[in-house]
Amino acid sequence: MKRNSRLLGRSHLLAVLGLALAFCPASAEEPDAAYTRVITQRADRILEPMGLEDPAVYARVQGIIKQLYRDLSSTQDARDAAVAAIRGQTGLPPRAADAATRALREAVDHELLIISHRFTGELSAVLPPEQVLAVKDGITYGVVPLTYGVYMEMLPDLTADERHFIMAQLAEAREHAVTAGSSHGRHRVFGQAKGRINNMLSAAGYDLKQAEADMRERTGS
Repeated sequence: MKRNSRLLGRSHLLAVLGLALAFCPASAEEPDAAYTRVITQRADRILEPMGLEDPAVYARVQGIIKQLYRDLSSTQDARDAAVAAIRGQTGLPPRAADAATRALREAVDHELLIISHRFTGELSAVLPPEQVLAVKDGITYGVVPLTYGVYMEMLPDLTADERHFIMAQLAEAREHAVTAGSSHGRHRVFGQAKGRINNMLSAAGYDLKQAEADMRERTGS
């Protein structure tokens, strides 16, 4: 068996991903009409509670959000097609296929980081910082304010440093969750953040189970 059938180099991986992206363009001129309706509705659900009064700003931000969803969809479709191409390569040993798939996913993660930075930059050009965060909270189902509020209710005696740690972990998770691409992926990102928060709180001596029980008793929930 030839060596080049056993391993896929980085240039080969990028070529495979690039070919897949060519068939799943992020900015297609005529995107599927049904998908366009879906992402337009998503954007409207995010924007309507924000009360943007300028129609031009509303339309601009709506377009930015819709383009994010298109970029995520095309990138994920390209990733899946490239993974299938790797798995389907004749004679490629499973270990080499696994390594190539991991490297491909790393390349896709880098592409998603670029998408995230571009998205934030475009929003920041038309919205103040608090509204940029409101858009991101809308995309990520409001998990950050909801989860932070639960921790504050559950543990009212948290120190300032502990509160800062909790918010920092949730805010970082929000940035990753924006480009997670699916409900499952977003909840997984936040689950990992909550795991880090709970580990910190347990190490600081908080009994989280008792704190939750006490909160439920106080709130009657």
